Amino acid sequence: MANQEDVRRIALALPDTREAEDGFGFSVLNKGKPKGFVWAWNERVEPKKPRVPSATVVAIRVADRMEKEVLLASGGEKFFTEPHYNGFPAILVRLPLIDVEELEELIVDAWRCQAPKALVARWERGEA
Repeated sequence: MANQEDVRRIALALPDTREAEDGFGFSVLNKGKPKGFVWAWNERVEPKKPRVPSATVVAIRVADRMEKEVLLASGGEKFFTEPHYNGFPAILVRLPLIDVEELEELIVDAWRCQAPKALVARWERGEA
């Protein structure tokens, strides 16, 4: 079972990762711009009220829609999506239903999707 502290620890261990100042989210700089790779899902708790960040669900960037569909088909209840994410390469993950090792694999893959290729190559060689 994973939690937000696991997400924070995994994300901040990756090179050039920054935590958002205004919410629970993590990005990596690519061409001078922050590219988000994991963030808290905002859920609608009450109809017609603003969405609120969830402490138990995160959105994690994936490589493409095909990878998203594979994860949705394989994950039982731990992976899901919603209309807001239709056509967008990200998966919603219920933290209490995923083990930390699988979460780490997803977050590292998400970082690889958003980080500059040169940084990923240096990190994979152990130089970053």
